[in-house]
Amino acid sequence: MRTFLKYVFGLFVIFFTWWLLSYIINSDLILPRPPLVLKTMALELMRLGVLDSLGSTLLKVIVVLISTVTVGVFIGFIIGLNETLCNMFRPLILVVQAIPIITWLALVMFIWGIGWTGPVVVSILSLLPHAILSTAVGIQTTDRKLLEMARVYKVSRKKVVKDIYLGSILPQFLSAIQVIFGNVWKVVVVSEYMCGDNGIGVLIAWARQSVSVEKVYAYTAIIIIIGLTVENFVNRFIKNALKNWELV
Repeated sequence: MRTFLKYVFGLFVIFFTWWLLSYIINSDLILPRPPLVLKTMALELMRLGVLDSLGSTLLKVIVVLISTVTVGVFIGFIIGLNETLCNMFRPLILVVQAIPIITWLALVMFIWGIGWTGPVVVSILSLLPHAILSTAVGIQTTDRKLLEMARVYKVSRKKVVKDIYLGSILPQFLSAIQVIFGNVWKVVVVSEYMCGDNGIGVLIAWARQSVSVEKVYAYTAIIIIIGLTVENFVNRFIKNALKNWELV
């Protein structure tokens, strides 16, 4: 109950600050008032075109998350087990991680043009290095004494992977999931804005061109609300799954 009250109080502070600043600035072209944005949100959510765009963005986010986590954990697990492979591929992964999103956007537009593929590819390339490195670090920091004891007592490979390796990468994995989930919405929407043909990012681009500032804020608020809601659901799901798996 206390957590809920703190959450409600936080929302109240945000809306009050927003309302106060909009009153001081007194310009809907810079900071529209909360009632105007909320009204715009309600009207936009009743449009089929907006719902279709929202579904497109959500589908991209799901594809990016599944691809990033699956490929990232797989590659990170492999290179984490082999120090030579890790030393070979680490510089390449760091280079990919350091490349700005705008560079990926430019390259993707040259290769695939405007469409559905570009935002997905850009988002995966932007988030994948973090998933790989987090998993690799978790594997490399596995307690060697536990591995030695497992060998001495002839513990099955399945149990070694589940109870030792996965238990070791768990903190880094959960941290990576939180970082990736926190960034995936931003990366996907920015990519849609630059090279997408459908999605919330495209709607924001159209709103900018028509100088509909309240729509820009409304679409942004929609993404924030959905992102935070889904993130909270995923965090609870992961915790419950881990409890059932007897890892926490």
